[in-house]
Amino acid sequence: MGKIPSHLSAEGKEIWRKLVREYDIQDAGGLQILRAGLEAFDRAQKCRVSIDRIGLVVKDRFGAVRPHPLIACERDARSSFLLALKQLNLDVQSLKDIGRPPGT
Repeated sequence: MGKIPSHLSAEGKEIWRKLVREYDIQDAGGLQILRAGLEAFDRAQKCRVSIDRIGLVVKDRFGAVRPHPLIACERDARSSFLLALKQLNLDVQSLKDIGRPPGT
């Protein structure tokens, strides 16, 4: 198994273990794609936590309500994660619940 990147979150490391074991990812290119995907996964999770804490909307300097700026960041990071899974030819449908809070 490829060495798990130390900077990944605990959840990212667990996903790494699961995917490397279940899909036998061993080549350097595949491990690099997986690492980039899990970095994006972690970024999306951090954005989600911040959005959950602050709210979906924020007020700008004029007091107008605007979507939280991290919504786009979360969306882009989640898309990058799913694209990495697709590039690895993994069954994205079977992994659709990764990163979602329990009960959603």
